[in-house]
Amino acid sequence: MPTLQFKGKNIIWNHHMSVPYHTLDPVKDLNFQPEQSNDNLIVEGDNLVALKALLPQYGGKVKCIYIDPPYNTGNEGWVYNDNVNSPMINEWLGKEINEEDLTRHDKWLCMMTPRLKLLRELLSDDGFIFINIDDNEVHHLKCIMNEIYGEDKFIGAIVWKKTSGDNKPAFAFTHDQILIYGKTDHDFPRIPLTTEQLKQYSNPDQDTRGKWAKSDYRSKWTKEERKNLYYGIKQPNTGEIIFPDTYSSSSRVWACAEDTHLQNEADGLIWWGEDGLSKEPKKKRFLKEHKGANTRSVWLDAGTNDEASQMISDLFPENTKIFDTPKPVTLLKRVLSYFDKDALVLDSFAGSGTTAHAVMELNKEDEGNRQYILVQMPENSDKEPDKNICRDITRERIVRAIDMYGYESGFEYVRVGQALDAETLLEGELPSYETFAKYVYYLATGEHLEDDQKIDQENYFVGTKNNQDIYLIYDDNMEALQSLALNYEKAESFRVKSGEKKVIVYAPACFLDEEDLQEMKIEFVSIPYNLFSKNQEV
Repeated sequence: MPTLQFKGKNIIWNHHMSVPYHTLDPVKDLNFQPEQSNDNLIVEGDNLVALKALLPQYGGKVKCIYIDPPYNTGNEGWVYNDNVNSPMINEWLGKEINEEDLTRHDKWLCMMTPRLKLLRELLSDDGFIFINIDDNEVHHLKCIMNEIYGEDKFIGAIVWKKTSGDNKPAFAFTHDQILIYGKTDHDFPRIPLTTEQLKQYSNPDQDTRGKWAKSDYRSKWTKEERKNLYYGIKQPNTGEIIFPDTYSSSSRVWACAEDTHLQNEADGLIWWGEDGLSKEPKKKRFLKEHKGANTRSVWLDAGTNDEASQMISDLFPENTKIFDTPKPVTLLKRVLSYFDKDALVLDSFAGSGTTAHAVMELNKEDEGNRQYILVQMPENSDKEPDKNICRDITRERIVRAIDMYGYESGFEYVRVGQALDAETLLEGELPSYETFAKYVYYLATGEHLEDDQKIDQENYFVGTKNNQDIYLIYDDNMEALQSLALNYEKAESFRVKSGEKKVIVYAPACFLDEEDLQEMKIEFVSIPYNLFSKNQEV
């Protein structure tokens, strides 16, 4: 497979692996109706760090990812700020990318690559990612997505008409593209049937297979084109022999060959009307077998930027220019229509919060239970130290939408906190036991801790996976922490509790030698504090 080369690729290709996990600290003052949150979450912070922080709890659980990254037109004024250990990339930090920047495509790809990799880890096996983009970077994006997700995981590209355009340029660029990729070979879902389409299904003959709809038993072909499909069918109640053109001036033929028709008859798939005397057979199409409608490659009716801007104006009448080119709720509802009513949806370039608005709107319409996770940076700077897009636009838009449209919803608000790495921990910035427990569980298993697994801090028990019990000896109080270690008494209690299961213990120190650990079948993992020595008494 051809690969895309760009400046900095070899430096950032595995950068997502070196990004430390961080805490996600609750900001209770910014919660809104948390009793109705349904686990909806707004995350304030850099989306690269935030995505890594979400992995322990949400890895492999997100059904739908929608992102609308910078189009890199040279006019957005975005800044490359990833902390990569490279002299070349360090020269990029804090500098606004504009149209004259000859490396702006390289910088954009360096910014996107680690985020796309983490997003893939968050996707469920039957999940899909939708990426809004325009012609500036769509060719680069498709190449890098083929490398990260796999060329065979490309589902398709949808053309969305975002505006009516104008007549000034030779070409009016009125469209965006939405690239769709899957994580595995899972079939892409079709569009569910609408309420009007469902009305076509009934069960007048009480067929045990359930509701069905009638379909034409004739094809588009003519006798000249498909002679084998022109034959006589016996009306079962009158005995009359009926041909495709017996009661029609059309020269069309039947939709299937004669042997298939005989099988359809045997399977009870032919409908001859309420009285059984109709002279035009119909075929039954059962509702339970309908997979939904095909996806259209062009969306002309999924809303426009102008409509989205009007909605923002309605929500923020005091500031009509609060956000440039927001996406319409209609567009996001179209994306979400492919997924179950309880899908977990993630948007890591949340902007004005359209994704959350669409989730709430759909849940109201069909009594769904969809959940959202939004990630948005504050985007403050030396010039604007108090700027906070996540708090003042993303969050505020959702609050106002809940109030204006009567959604029974809410959310919890968290902020990316301290790094869970050796340097930070050695400085004494200690996360809570529960936060650290989820982190070590993820390190041990590569999966998130399920909600039904209860952390038992009193007995240092974190959870079980694949016949392995995980323990964490830890306290977020530095004075208490300095007296903690894995000793014989604790090891013996863990072994008794776990029975024949493998035991892995995370602790700041261990007072057992390798022979003892092997005999007790315990694996010890040192958590990164160089604050302890084995000659301390516990």
